[in-house]
Amino acid sequence: MATNRDTTAGETPDDDFDTMMSDSSEAHGGMSQDRAERYYDRVRTAIRRYLEKKGDVAAKTGEYLLLVPDIFMLLWRLVNDARVSAKNKVLLGSGIAYFVFPLDLMPEALLGGIGYADDLVFAVYLLQKMLGDTDPEVLRQHWSGSEDILATIQKVLGAADQLIGKDIFGKVKSAMK
Repeated sequence: MATNRDTTAGETPDDDFDTMMSDSSEAHGGMSQDRAERYYDRVRTAIRRYLEKKGDVAAKTGEYLLLVPDIFMLLWRLVNDARVSAKNKVLLGSGIAYFVFPLDLMPEALLGGIGYADDLVFAVYLLQKMLGDTDPEVLRQHWSGSEDILATIQKVLGAADQLIGKDIFGKVKSAMK
């Protein structure tokens, strides 16, 4: 079966699937900083490869996809911050699990880099939700992106329909109510 997924020499889509399944098992018992950073690097590399391969076709989504690793690290840092409530840590943990679990609404193993779009929208929706009772400065202190995190959240949510489609975004929103 052919897929649109990038692979390097000697690597098969099943290799990434096995790696991602291994990562997902760690989400249940906590993820170390080292594992989180390795996941960050792996995701950033996969997205860059995808964007290089797709060129101008992915230009509009590229700026959003490049946010994915930074959003993942933000979730991880917030889960480990004592100022974040237990309720919000559960929300954030579900976002981390969604990133690392290979079977989601738009699976990366089948779709390549564009498969991270639903992960991004889900994570940003969680961040928006937690802002109801978390000081925005906590998010800003952990954010490694270049634009303000609050502006980034609004930008991604504003583009969610174009990134993942209205049907999928509707499912994300209804699941969080």
